[in-house]
Amino acid sequence: MLLVSDVHGAADALARVAETADTLIVLGDLVNLIDYRTGEGIVSDVVGKDVVMQISELRARRRRREATAVWSSATAGREDDVEAAIGTLMEAQYVSIAKAIEGTTAFVIHGNADRPEMLERLLPPSARYVDAEVHDIDGWRVGFVGGGIPRIGTPGEVSSEEMRRKLDAIGPVDILCTHVAPDIRTLASDVIGHTRKGSPEILDYLLEHRPAFHYFGDIHQPIATTWKVGATTCVNAGYFRATGRGLFHG
Repeated sequence: MLLVSDVHGAADALARVAETADTLIVLGDLVNLIDYRTGEGIVSDVVGKDVVMQISELRARRRRREATAVWSSATAGREDDVEAAIGTLMEAQYVSIAKAIEGTTAFVIHGNADRPEMLERLLPPSARYVDAEVHDIDGWRVGFVGGGIPRIGTPGEVSSEEMRRKLDAIGPVDILCTHVAPDIRTLASDVIGHTRKGSPEILDYLLEHRPAFHYFGDIHQPIATTWKVGATTCVNAGYFRATGRGLFHG
């Protein structure tokens, strides 16, 4: 099992690591809406890099209302056109990702940056979109739960109630795979972006069901990449767009 997360459009690197995997697990955020390191990405291509960098700076300073106001001003009067243009570019990136993993047995969940229906539709036949499902892989019972925590209303976000429902649906497993970190400060806090994005529902699941491992992504620069939560070893699979490296289990 080779795990990657936060691919964010890095199709060429993904193709290289996919060749080494008997089974590939992709933990969400396949497209690159915004690379906060450089300002590059789909959103910049549509509304301009200057706007994106301004929004990124405001979010880093936790001035989220001002960031929202900048976005509203930049897209005023052309909201539908902006949404359509972003969708077109997302589809093109999904096609590139699909080509990168074509022929590789893969299980894919969505993250907050993804559009789940588009992702599922464009995956190659060798890959399977999974959400609130359990599959036997290499002798392990692996549970998959996709989605990001609610923040700005993207299609890939899920409510607390929906996250709990999906976790309840999979029941006890050996390995839990999610996009989101559990709500533990060391795992859910980004030391560069100064954000904390953890799921209390996932933390509750770990403490109740005690899977051996929990793999996730979402936090690009965490305080810690590995942490013990009760009986569970929790591991951030890494920011693949930056590292180009996957994480082997077993």
